[in-house]
Amino acid sequence: MNQLELMRALSMPGETKLVLMVLDGLGGLPGPDGLTELEAAKTPNFDALAKRATTGLSLPARPGITPGSGPGHVALFGYDPMEWEIGRGVLEALGIDFDLGPNDVAARGNFATVDAEGNITDRRAGRIPTEEGARLVERLKQIELPGVETFVKVVKEYRFVLVLRGEGLADGLTETDPQQTGVPPLPVEATRPEAERTAELIEQWLAEARKMLSDEEKANSMNLRGIAKVPPIPKMPDLYKMKLGAIATYPMYRGIGRLVGMDVLSTGDTIESEIETLREHWKAHDFFFFHVKKTDSYGEDGNFDGKVHVIEEADAALPAILDLNPDVLVVTGDHSTPWSIKAHSWHELPTMLWSRHIRPDQVEAYGERACMLGGLGHIRHYDLLPLMMAHGERLNKFGA
Repeated sequence: MNQLELMRALSMPGETKLVLMVLDGLGGLPGPDGLTELEAAKTPNFDALAKRATTGLSLPARPGITPGSGPGHVALFGYDPMEWEIGRGVLEALGIDFDLGPNDVAARGNFATVDAEGNITDRRAGRIPTEEGARLVERLKQIELPGVETFVKVVKEYRFVLVLRGEGLADGLTETDPQQTGVPPLPVEATRPEAERTAELIEQWLAEARKMLSDEEKANSMNLRGIAKVPPIPKMPDLYKMKLGAIATYPMYRGIGRLVGMDVLSTGDTIESEIETLREHWKAHDFFFFHVKKTDSYGEDGNFDGKVHVIEEADAALPAILDLNPDVLVVTGDHSTPWSIKAHSWHELPTMLWSRHIRPDQVEAYGERACMLGGLGHIRHYDLLPLMMAHGERLNKFGA
């Protein structure tokens, strides 16, 4: 019996409230003063909770494997990320409420800047504002492909979604983003014969799109990531017998919540607005996925102080969550995004679990080195939700 089947068999309805607070890209590396972003931040509320919780380090994927945002989150929701690989295009499309069909192929698009030789100088086109991205998307909607419908939708800032709809489309396609500057975009290639036509269509679309935007100052090119179809993933309400709510400011994270069966709760762009959303829906749901994005964005930009500031904002919001009297609260990240690497990394995540059934350890602060000494030890992301369920008295006994 695998873990999802076990959860389906043992889970039971209840009255307890569970909160999973995810600071995207939380994990870091030492900065100028020898402290990580989290260790350098002033976090009196996280530290106070750590004294009453059990802490540890949690691994999103496998040792040494750097996860994307999709694997990091599905693992937190109890799915083995190595078994459930979900394309980022699917998550972005669902996150903007696009009605994906079973045969649609979706890709996450990033506007980018290239030089005269076609080499990438900025993978995010200077993080252009959403209004600028919307203008560019309107231009791209003019592109037509033989035998398929194309949809181009703005997401946020430099991000957009491309969807192909038609007979005979297949996933199993490589991405174009080389994950570095100074080199040209990669071609889309099929990883299996059935996807060769789809790869050719997307390459045709990219050629026309890049030609169309060649006169733009910043967003004169683009890359496509996570080109995929919707997978047949089991839904969390069925697995865990809970009504789940997702609170997230960025479309992709709303998309992953929707994919696994959560109610996506409308919220604003700030942590304060997310807290208001949590209060508003507190009585109606059993489980809340509470997502904080900007920790990751500043990590990707190499902005140590910016990431510290967002961590401090999240810390300031913690008392409002505790005032709602959750029965179980976990604080962690989906993956590490150290300021010094300016990208996702393979490092484990500082994690703390609190409930009224907890065995507190001797850790007195929330940080990477402190959590190394915690009672949770080194665990896997996809073991966190079963622990939350147990602490929330929502799992039956296993066996006689």
